[in-house]
Amino acid sequence: MPTALRLLPALSAEHRDRLMTVAREVSFPADGKIFEAGGTADRFWVIRSGTVSLHQQVVGERRISVATLGPGDLLGWSWLFPPHHWDFGAEAFSPVRAYEFDAGEVHGLCAQDPALELSLTRTIAAILAHRLETTRAALIEHYARHGGGGLR
Repeated sequence: MPTALRLLPALSAEHRDRLMTVAREVSFPADGKIFEAGGTADRFWVIRSGTVSLHQQVVGERRISVATLGPGDLLGWSWLFPPHHWDFGAEAFSPVRAYEFDAGEVHGLCAQDPALELSLTRTIAAILAHRLETTRAALIEHYARHGGGGLR
């Protein structure tokens, strides 16, 4: 499987600099919830250090980890597509430092610069395609290991 694309290095220097004008440095403690599935998606992050686990509820209270994200990875894409609700939950596996981007501010930058919007959207689409493939593989492995029981 190809290596995951990183958002900031994938953008041109001009677009990256423009996007970073609205970045804010944030941190999350180990085991801290960052967001839950179904919550309002009004921001996204680029992880600077630490590890984040993405999880999905599958049956009742049972949840499985579908991806682990680390430095350079994009966290959160649901801000870009209606209905702007998180599809997964995210939790800091270790202390995390990240750049946080407010969706409204980024949408404003994109309205001013359609080339930035196109570049950002294409890059995020490529990241999502890779994530879909890795999530699919993780789910297949999980259900192969556990016999798929409980989904009937």
